[in-house]
Amino acid sequence: MSKPERPRRWADNEAMAKGRMIRTSPRKLNLVAQLIRGKKVAVALSDLTFSEKRIAGEVKKVLQAAIANAENNHGLDVDELVVAEAWTGKSMVMKRFHPRGRGKSAPVQKFFSEVTILLRAEEVKTEERPKPTLRRRERREAKHAEMRGQA
Repeated sequence: MSKPERPRRWADNEAMAKGRMIRTSPRKLNLVAQLIRGKKVAVALSDLTFSEKRIAGEVKKVLQAAIANAENNHGLDVDELVVAEAWTGKSMVMKRFHPRGRGKSAPVQKFFSEVTILLRAEEVKTEERPKPTLRRRERREAKHAEMRGQA
């Protein structure tokens, strides 16, 4: 006897990856996560590749892991993937001391954080807007003619 299998937390068209114990503060990591939210996967990868932030490489690894999870575990098409959500959180804090003058010391906190990336497969919609009907166009032209007559 074993435990029953847990139901999936995410939808069938979603995949996730987490990066833990990333050596930067959550505030700085959130700036990089903001950079990729809502973008297609290919665009997000290129943004992270050419970002000048030091931590962008770590976030890129997590994004690539999420892509691999989507492709291998859930059978999703990579071309349709979009970064649906990317959020950051606190992890542990290393506490150190820095020597100061007159035999004193000052505390130094070295923050760690984690990032979670959720990808969603969205179908590309190529519908065009319908052209205005003839009646709507006629009403608009009549309205303009009426306004010209009043002026």
